[in-house]
Amino acid sequence: MAAKLLVARDLYKSYRRHKIVIPVLQGLDLDVETGEFLCLVGASGSGKTTLLHVLGTLDRPDSGRILLEGKRIDNVPLAERDRLRNQVFGFIFQFYHLLPELNVLENVLMPQMIRSSVLSWWWHRREARRRALALLERVGLSHRLRHRPRELSGGEMQRAAIARALLSRPRLLLADEPTGNLDARTGSEIVRLLRDLNREEGLTIIMVTHNPEIARQADRCVCMTEGRVEPISLGELHALSS
Repeated sequence: MAAKLLVARDLYKSYRRHKIVIPVLQGLDLDVETGEFLCLVGASGSGKTTLLHVLGTLDRPDSGRILLEGKRIDNVPLAERDRLRNQVFGFIFQFYHLLPELNVLENVLMPQMIRSSVLSWWWHRREARRRALALLERVGLSHRLRHRPRELSGGEMQRAAIARALLSRPRLLLADEPTGNLDARTGSEIVRLLRDLNREEGLTIIMVTHNPEIARQADRCVCMTEGRVEPISLGELHALSS
């Protein structure tokens, strides 16, 4: 049996809008195995993005526990949460979040530059650049190093965002609708790239998607329902797409 990389137990999360409390996560449990490619599906507004943010320490649950390799991470200090996001979790989103004034290589390097002191960056800049170049080669963008985001297609921007997310060698990649702004063919290429990274490098991935065809390519799928996750079968995925 594969080791558990991430375990969530009895998570609750609500948001307040004026005097109205909106429950999102309601006693949610989830286990994620090391090296697993897990897809999270569900209706719009069901809490998929909230769950990713809570798992990745971008937000805190109201109650419950999150364990990373057996160590609790939902209640750690801000500095430790920053370290986790820098070194353990990688994030890719639907809207890329590339800086328009920087070229592709600079965008990939930027997170490393931000989290390094001047002296640390001076000592490690060549190593970081070598890794960035290798990643951009891996995602098929070695010919676009000096191009700015406005000169790229949607698929190329998402590939750059994937390379940026992988620069720090994360253990777990959290992908929130990474194909949502892409046409079907380009979206399939992005998912194929993520699948290759999962199989060849052992990268653990949790991906939110609304597309059942994409979800079928994962090792396992769960569905957000009433603030919890439940297993969903291939037949049920087919019903979602029909």
